[in-house]
Amino acid sequence: MADYITITAPKLTDAVRAIVLAGGSTAAEAELVATNLVEANLRGHDSHGVGMLPRYVDAIREGGLTVNAQPKPILDTGTLLTLDGCEGYGQAIGYAATNLAISRAREHGVCIMGLANSHHIGRIGHWAEQAVAAGLVSIHFVNVQSRPIVAPWGGRDARHGTNPFCVGIPRPGVAGGAEPIILDFATSRIAQGKTRVAFNKGEQMPPGIVIDDQGNPTTDPRFAVIEPAGAILPFGEHKGSGLALICELLGGALSGGRTWHQPSTGKRKVLNSMLSILISPEKLGTAQNLFSELEQFVAWFKQSPPAAGVEEVLIAGDPERRWKKQRFAEGIPVDATTWSEILAAGEKFGVAASQSRQTAGG
Repeated sequence: MADYITITAPKLTDAVRAIVLAGGSTAAEAELVATNLVEANLRGHDSHGVGMLPRYVDAIREGGLTVNAQPKPILDTGTLLTLDGCEGYGQAIGYAATNLAISRAREHGVCIMGLANSHHIGRIGHWAEQAVAAGLVSIHFVNVQSRPIVAPWGGRDARHGTNPFCVGIPRPGVAGGAEPIILDFATSRIAQGKTRVAFNKGEQMPPGIVIDDQGNPTTDPRFAVIEPAGAILPFGEHKGSGLALICELLGGALSGGRTWHQPSTGKRKVLNSMLSILISPEKLGTAQNLFSELEQFVAWFKQSPPAAGVEEVLIAGDPERRWKKQRFAEGIPVDATTWSEILAAGEKFGVAASQSRQTAGG
């Protein structure tokens, strides 16, 4: 088991922001990147949190991540948007692209947005949360271009990425401040970053998640992290594999981006393309019905008697909200290996490890 340090969210944000700034980003971009990464840790998704920063730093140094880029419009008909992410920081590209889609959906009732060739856009639920905050339903199909890491159902080697799928549904005006529905998951058994977290911690994976470089079952996360590479298996057998295929084609191709059909380049950049559909329940004329039926069904859903070992039936988004409450109060645990990698990444941009430690609270 790995040793940990615990850092408060504001201090960890400060440390990450300083490194991103040193890499040439504007203050606004550094803020978006730092707060997005730390928010992923707060939500319990360390796979998409500050542990990604060392990879970003290497991608910038290789020329695979462009600082201070903005999404480039390719097509804008009002209801249809096609944008090129120009290999910019996904945290900034995703924010700007989603804001643009929100404005179009508010005006026209719907927006279908294809965002191609953004650098890693992180936790897709972040963009669904941005949309539901504007009162919009959103659906997202995403593909991942880094190296193939997920095997198709029935296959023995990796053929595509973890290909996330996400849906957000707002719940406005609910007594007691009920939170929105945020369904966000990789179509692999787990996100690739979770194998990195396990590898850094020196932990084994549960059976049935990873296969080795010969296609045989293994519990060693190294086969999803370092060469020789194996693969992560799809969730839900053929169903998850089928949804991964759809995310590859809609997120990767229909968006204007690329799909996987070539060997890995060995580079550190991670490109995402995303097809997003944003819908205004108000403009559709069904808002009152949606919100009334939603509350009735959620109440019915949650009244199911908990199974053995389960305290309460939860809805999509509840676990992340509980993690955030706990980690904001208690601090974010960062394993020693990941923290060392972050310190080393900062030094590549001229930020001394001692400075990062001091910024993070010593």
